[in-house]
Amino acid sequence: MDFNSLTKEQQVMVAMRKTLANIVKDTTPSDPGLVHPLSKDTVEDIRACFALISARERELMEELGVENKARPFFTDEVKPAEVVKFKKK
Repeated sequence: MDFNSLTKEQQVMVAMRKTLANIVKDTTPSDPGLVHPLSKDTVEDIRACFALISARERELMEELGVENKARPFFTDEVKPAEVVKFKKK
């Protein structure tokens, strides 16, 4: 789906999710031993925002009758083979 073909509410959800994700990426320390600059309460609030955004996006998709089959995956994960059927002439 193209961003411009989404409703205003869907565009807001996408923008908020991307902005929150970028804030998390930008504030996450590069060294594992360093303390995260955000407080535990702020981290929990961000998690709650992600949950609300996901829930609302799911509701909007259901209202439109669209089934979301997208699932997260690891970059090194082996993807299942795709079966292709050939027609006999």
